[in-house]
Parts: sequence; structure tokens; C-alpha cells
Amino acid sequence: MTEKAIQVNSEIGKLKSVLLKRPGAEVENITPDTMERLLFDDIPFLEIAQKEHDYFAGVLQDNGAEVLYVDDLATDVLSQSGEIRNKFIETFLDEEGYGLGSTHDALKEYLMDMDVKDMVAKLYAGVRRTEFAFKNDSLHDLAGRDAANPFLLDPLPNAYFTRDPQASIGSGITVNHMTFKARQPESLFTEYIMKYHERFANKVDIWRNRDFQTRIEGGDELVLNEHVLAVGVSQRTSSKSIEGLARELFENENSNFDTVVAIEIPHNHAMMHLDTVFTMVNKDQFTVFPGIMDEEGKMNIFVLHPGENGVIKLEHFNNLETVIKQVLGLSELDFIFTGNKDSIIAPREQWNDGSNTLTIAPGEVVTYNRNYVSNQLLREHGILVHEVISSELSRGRGGPRCMSQPIWRDNVE
Repeated sequence: MTEKAIQVNSEIGKLKSVLLKRPGAEVENITPDTMERLLFDDIPFLEIAQKEHDYFAGVLQDNGAEVLYVDDLATDVLSQSGEIRNKFIETFLDEEGYGLGSTHDALKEYLMDMDVKDMVAKLYAGVRRTEFAFKNDSLHDLAGRDAANPFLLDPLPNAYFTRDPQASIGSGITVNHMTFKARQPESLFTEYIMKYHERFANKVDIWRNRDFQTRIEGGDELVLNEHVLAVGVSQRTSSKSIEGLARELFENENSNFDTVVAIEIPHNHAMMHLDTVFTMVNKDQFTVFPGIMDEEGKMNIFVLHPGENGVIKLEHFNNLETVIKQVLGLSELDFIFTGNKDSIIAPREQWNDGSNTLTIAPGEVVTYNRNYVSNQLLREHGILVHEVISSELSRGRGGPRCMSQPIWRDNVE
């Protein structure tokens, strides 16, 4: 690999290029009956969500970041040749349960006849049963719950959280096998972009591909420095995936990573990823939601290092501050606790992504404006805070870090 297309050696280096997905029709294709299956607690108002997302993108651009949109990159790739487009559609349909048969044939014809940009938008938005004529002649189309679903292909409303289908780590990326079926198609777009887009093809190390069956999501993957990765053992990422990723990073000659910190957090919807409870905002400063620790400040943490003959060495800890000091070689840390540890404010602001800060330079972050207590606390700790509007975007249970996948950061001196 002679040229790098990805450089992310920290959570805090100056953000130079970032991958986003503007919310589209997929958000309006959530219904009360499908909310739980599609992993939403409410239905955002699309017009306002788009305005909020445009404001967010504008803040990143105003602060020197190139904004790339995943659907634009996918359109570039699928416009290259009929062969690539055909292969992508076949894989997409097969993973959605339409490997063959009359419904497969009708869906494929419907999609392949579209302009490529429209086709990509349609795959995100979902395909309704009533959109085109097809033969209802399979058990899948006629029986019970399947027939009651108004969509042949479900919408992908979580796609504006671009952090999760993939994760940039060093000069490479993980293309993730996501936990819930509602999100699994998202990383197929990543796979094709990394394989076929001229900006990325043959310029990116794929540390872990989406063919693994153990779950992992980018919200749990935090790059603390050029050789230390923290990963949450969470509702969305399994310990097996973490051990597998550690092995891949330790054994790959293009990887500089020799330390993986596995941090166990509560397995629930409110704290679905590590970055909803713990983020890095400066060399020695972190946001922390106090609810991840017990009353004595303890939690379950393992540090993984490469051992001899391919064996991974494990060290167990129960104090987050102790671990972070050790792996980063720091004598002091500044933990900034969500909601100032208040028993009402902290869980409220964590629910609204008060712990999900996106660092765009050392000591400079983007946050939701609604979490005013946590934001003021960040300022009191010397952090420069850029607030973005958040009435509708936050209904999806994700904040600025969730909505962004860094592609390039300057290295931290």
C-alpha cells in the first residue's frame, strides 16, 4: 500500500475529513408499529432533522473539515459498471431474504431500472409493497407477519449515525457486522466504497470485514493514540469480536496497535455504545457518565497485549482512571462527569447524548446544545465547545460523535 486514504491515530487530532449521511426519506418511513424493530423510540420530524444535520455539517466545514456523504460515495461506486451494481444488488437482496424467486426478480428489475443516485436513495428509504406490481406468490409474501409488513425492503433510518457501520483505526478500517438486522445493510455500502471507490481502493487496510458473525459497532471503538484502542463490551459489541480484532491488529504488519482496552459497560439501550458514556476530549481529559461505575467507582476492564506464539495476554482492572493513566503513560487525568454527577441531570443529559462529544481538535468539541449543564462543565474545564441544534436528531439516540466517521485526522504532537 503506497498511499494512505485513512489516517486516524487518535480521538482528538484536528479533524480534516469526515463521513456523514444526511437524514432522508428513511426517517419518515418509521411508523409506531416499526419503531422498536428499527431501533427508534420516536419518529423525528425530517424537515427539522435535515436542517439540524446541515447545521452540524456546516460547523464541521467551518472548522476545516472536508465533509463526505456516504450515499454520494456509494453512487460513485455503483455508477462505475453494471457488473458492480448487479453484484451489489444481488448481495443486498440475498441478505434481506430474497435470494431467488419472483419477488427477488421483481425487486431487482425495479431497482436496476432506476438512476443510480435514485436507487441508492431508495435502498436507504426502503421499498414499499405498493410501489410496483409483483406476484404475491411466495410464502414470504403471503404469510402472517411478513405479509403485514408494508415494506419489502425495510428503511434504514439509523444510517445518519455513520460512526457505527465502520470504524477508522490508524491507516485502516473495520467494516462491521452490526448487531441488529435493522442496521446490517449499512456496512454493505462501506464494503463497496472501500473496495471500489478510487479514493479508497487499495489504499485502506481492512482490519476486520463484515463477514464475521460476531457483532461489533463503531460507537464502541475509540482510538486513544497511535498504539492504543479502547473498545466497549456492550449491547452492540461482543467480547469475542474485541478479542478477534485485537488479534488482527497485533498480527498485521501495517498496524501499530499493541494495546486494546476492553471496557465493559451496562448492556442497555440508553448506553448502547462506549461513546455514549465515555469520550476523549483532550490528551488528558475525558467525558464520563458516572452510571457506568458502581458506588465505589469500580467497573470491569481488561487490557489486551500480544503475547508469544499468537497468545493474547490479559490484565484485569476495576478502575477506569488507573487503566487510562497506565496505557497512555499519564500521571494525571481530568474526568469531566456528565451532568456534574447530579442524580437527575446526569441520566437526563446522557439519554440526550451529553456524553457523546465529537472532538475536532485537542480541547475542542462539538456537542448538542440541549445538554447545557454538561456543556458548561466542559467550558469550566477549559474545553472549547461548539453547540449544534438537536431537537430532532437526538430522537435517534445518538449525538455528534455517533453522526460522524472521521476519515482523516492530523496526528497529535
